[in-house]
Amino acid sequence: MSITIPFSEACERNKDVILDVLRPHLQSIESVLEIGSGTAQHAVHFARAFTQLQWQCADQAHYIDGIEAQLGVANVDNVLAPLLIDVKQPVWVASGQRFEAVFSANTFHIMSLAEVEMFFSRLPTVIFENGLLIVYGPFKYGGDFTSESNAMFDANLRSRECGSAIRDFEQVNQFANEVGFSLVADHAMPANNQCLIWQHGA
Repeated sequence: MSITIPFSEACERNKDVILDVLRPHLQSIESVLEIGSGTAQHAVHFARAFTQLQWQCADQAHYIDGIEAQLGVANVDNVLAPLLIDVKQPVWVASGQRFEAVFSANTFHIMSLAEVEMFFSRLPTVIFENGLLIVYGPFKYGGDFTSESNAMFDANLRSRECGSAIRDFEQVNQFANEVGFSLVADHAMPANNQCLIWQHGA
């Protein structure tokens, strides 16, 4: 049975603007774990730009075949076969395995708040001291949306009744602080998104 190569129009639109933010942070890094690789378009694009690093894809079970299909046609040798990771599982990677950075795009508003907290609680087990956490997506600040379109998007997310919602930056930053991460950058991005960067142990 053939697998359709997955494609996200949003990933195609945002991959270059995210890459511009990542350049100064990842140019000397050799390992990245991506949580929620989805279509693997980001993985392929960023791995081509940072040929010195090994990019480790990871996602839930129903995305794995699509990621493997994407990597099968992408012809990049520094993207590793995807790991099966659900943020709720207590162990993400093999014991002792660590990465210099963790990247996640458009995941926090899909997860429940409890799952976002679990995401942060697992991070210290997979990242080196001084490692970077880079998160892209929409956020609220001081309880306010950054745009009317984000408010409408949030209402749509909440209507699914599965815990999805645009997260408050302050709550997410608190989760990060509680496990030893300090915010080092907050970049406003196109389409009312942010790119947040924390450092572990900073």
